[in-house]
Amino acid sequence: MIEVDADAPARVDGRSARAERTRAAIVEAHLALIDEGDLRPTGERIAERAGVSLRTLWTNFKDMETLFAATGLRVNERLDALWRPIPPELPLTRRIAEFCDQRAEMLEVLAPSARASALREPFSPQLRRNREVAIARVRHEIELVFEPELAHAGEGREQLLDALTVACTWAAWAMLRDAMGLDVAAARATLARTLGALLVDAIASGLR
Repeated sequence: MIEVDADAPARVDGRSARAERTRAAIVEAHLALIDEGDLRPTGERIAERAGVSLRTLWTNFKDMETLFAATGLRVNERLDALWRPIPPELPLTRRIAEFCDQRAEMLEVLAPSARASALREPFSPQLRRNREVAIARVRHEIELVFEPELAHAGEGREQLLDALTVACTWAAWAMLRDAMGLDVAAARATLARTLGALLVDAIASGLR
């Protein structure tokens, strides 16, 4: 007669839960170091911050690319927590104001990891994929909020969407915040003015 270990599933579930907690701790340690200004944290520093051995780190993540992928997902979760739907039927000025308030908040949360990624993107396919995901995300958000104005653009819809996307990316925000030295309020006002000009022009073009 074969004896069945009734506790085996519980042990497997317990190991899985511990493994998930370990992976989450490593990802959070990676982000915490970046948030504190360590833009190129080593495996040793990440492991120390997470309270695990270096061997445990590389057991859970086979290389930095897989860690970059997991960290990118965690950053997206942070942004998900900030996203609030903006009804497209609201007046345009209110939608621009609410969108820019939200976008500025999201970009400030994104800032440390975006700065860190910029240092390694030329050598990291995963970080370039993370950037593509970020661009696709903001492009989709723009479509949700400003679809009425995009529709007014007719054949120029994609060009208008491209222009709006560029204005809302981290690269544009970095120009305002880092290169030009604007504070958050001034950068947000510049973003709002840019979106307003693009969207009002689209409406005017549709009426001609």
